Amino acid sequence: MGGFVREEESVNEAAKRVLKDLTGLEDVYMEQVGAFGEIDRDPAGRVISVAYYALINTDSYDEDRVKEHNGYWAPINQLPKLYFDHQEMVVMARKLMKHKVKREPIGFNLLPTLFTLSQLQSLYEAINGIPMDKRNFRRRIADMDFVEKTNLIDKTGSRKGAYLYKFNQDTYGEDSKFKL
Repeated sequence: MGGFVREEESVNEAAKRVLKDLTGLEDVYMEQVGAFGEIDRDPAGRVISVAYYALINTDSYDEDRVKEHNGYWAPINQLPKLYFDHQEMVVMARKLMKHKVKREPIGFNLLPTLFTLSQLQSLYEAINGIPMDKRNFRRRIADMDFVEKTNLIDKTGSRKGAYLYKFNQDTYGEDSKFKL
């Protein structure tokens, strides 16, 4: 799904508008993947596409808008045949996400303000597409100064409960040792 850039907007503004038009969502993490402009990529004529990925909560979108545009969610490993070079766009977006999540706290907008380490691990496993060893994951998280443990405990999952954590934007910076 996509749209065209209007004369009065930038490419980034168009991407945000198209996402809102198609899903009803705004103020989500979105990043440009790249430009695709092979001469014969679209049989209808010369078209250059600028692809983006957005990290969204699939429980928060406007179902009617998505259905109106014949859209639906599919597991990344079970995508239908895509038109033109759109499969390449998906592969590049996934590669970029996997690389980016190792260096920056992308995806934290998908977590509640207070979250468990299990929730954080599930997020990273979803982005990377692979299960992660619980002990190694937690050891790496403990080294991140911008993921702070609170004194609060979530007891919805068990009687013992799990400590709740929060993302501290103030301590996150370019010098952070965020490497997962």
